[in-house]
Amino acid sequence: MAEVLLEMTGIQKYFPGVHALDNASLSVKKGEVHALVGENGAGKSTLMKVLTGIYKKDDGIIKFRGQEIEPIGPKHSQALGIGIIHQELNLMPHLTVAQNIFIGKEPTHGIFIDQSSENKQAREMLKALHVDIDPTIRAGKLTVAKQQMVEIAKALSYDSELLIMDEPTAALTETEIDELFKVIRDLRDKGHGIIYISHRLDELPEISDRITVMRDGQYVGTRETKEVSKDNIISMMVGRTIYEKPKSHSTVEKNAPVVLKVEHLMGGNTKDVSFELRKGEILGFAGLMGAGRTETMRALFGADPATGGEVFVNGKKVHVKSPNDAIAHGICYLSEDRKAFGLAVGLSVRDNCVLATMDEFMTGPFTNDKKIDEKAREYIKKIDIKTPSTKQLVRNLSGGNQQKIVIAKWLIRNSNVLIFDEPTRGIDVGAKQEIYKLMNALASEGKSIIMISSEMPELFRMSDRIIVMCEGRVTGEVDISDVTQEKIMTLATMNM
Repeated sequence: MAEVLLEMTGIQKYFPGVHALDNASLSVKKGEVHALVGENGAGKSTLMKVLTGIYKKDDGIIKFRGQEIEPIGPKHSQALGIGIIHQELNLMPHLTVAQNIFIGKEPTHGIFIDQSSENKQAREMLKALHVDIDPTIRAGKLTVAKQQMVEIAKALSYDSELLIMDEPTAALTETEIDELFKVIRDLRDKGHGIIYISHRLDELPEISDRITVMRDGQYVGTRETKEVSKDNIISMMVGRTIYEKPKSHSTVEKNAPVVLKVEHLMGGNTKDVSFELRKGEILGFAGLMGAGRTETMRALFGADPATGGEVFVNGKKVHVKSPNDAIAHGICYLSEDRKAFGLAVGLSVRDNCVLATMDEFMTGPFTNDKKIDEKAREYIKKIDIKTPSTKQLVRNLSGGNQQKIVIAKWLIRNSNVLIFDEPTRGIDVGAKQEIYKLMNALASEGKSIIMISSEMPELFRMSDRIIVMCEGRVTGEVDISDVTQEKIMTLATMNM
């Protein structure tokens, strides 16, 4: 029986007005990949912050290698042998790979840093991970996948026996995920314990040995991965059964008017794209990474320059040279990176809700805070945003509720065409259902939605039609009543 590496029992953590962890527990063995799952707000990140000393626990016991510990900060946890690789990577792009790996513990020769030794040691570490990365290259020039490998090497440079990986595959392609999994399996085989946090439940059978589920800050249970189904895990996560049935037929009325028509759009990686969007329709866009879906929508929205093509809104030709032009014509864009392009996370919920309509809440040079608060409360209730108050900072909310705030912002602007780019990326299964429910409600109210998604089940569940792209071109269109994965993949790999 494998030796227990980490044991956390009865962990309690309180914040003002919030019982964040309530008798939470987690046990990790040497040489295992232990998945930690739960909805946003379930307490996963808080538990890891307690383990790595970012937060001080209010009660409970943490044992590491059989000894009771009390981490007092990230450096202390690193010294103990606990490393963490955050979803948002922490490399310094202007430094080399080797400098990033050994930052703060550089090998020296006399009073000077021994760059040659640093590069040599980094090369050996990367070779041990079976990763081909030049240690002298600047980290900022690497792909996200390779930056992640550098983060792993950096964590291992502290002799970490336990590695925490937070959403490690969120920004990776399928090929890159395969490479990452090889590294993880190799580390497991060498005796490292790995805590693997992910919302992608489909990948857990491939990489994890056991799965622990949390809900509302509490420990729900631990199961052997090979003995539990995805439906069982979802039920444990949300406390109810969720069915993900694909849509069998289009719900768009046959005589629904065309609200948006795009003809021969060109620009960047967008090559002669044409399509129509009808009132009340959810139009899916499928394609592999780099197919040009996001580039097409950014050109349509005016975020990137279009070099050709025509756009018609409700039958009238419009000129979109900037996002302001698109917004004026009732077109909005919800970026796949909501924190960078959709929200001001340092501002409150109410301020974010009115970002696109601030001029309507101005009286001379002053903002009408009462009016802003009333409007925010209206949409918090309308689309069920879970927040303790309108003054809560957006950064403190879950991913699902952050996404709802972006939607509220554009609904307050009264946009009729909503472009959703990867609408549920980084959102747990329970919050996904809420976003799906909201999108369907918007479509039934007559709003029209374009949805880019890399998840086939999501496209099949939500779309009335699916347009497929490959290398910047539209390669086909499939009605939801006639769609199969084979048809989508054939079109997604078709060179025109």
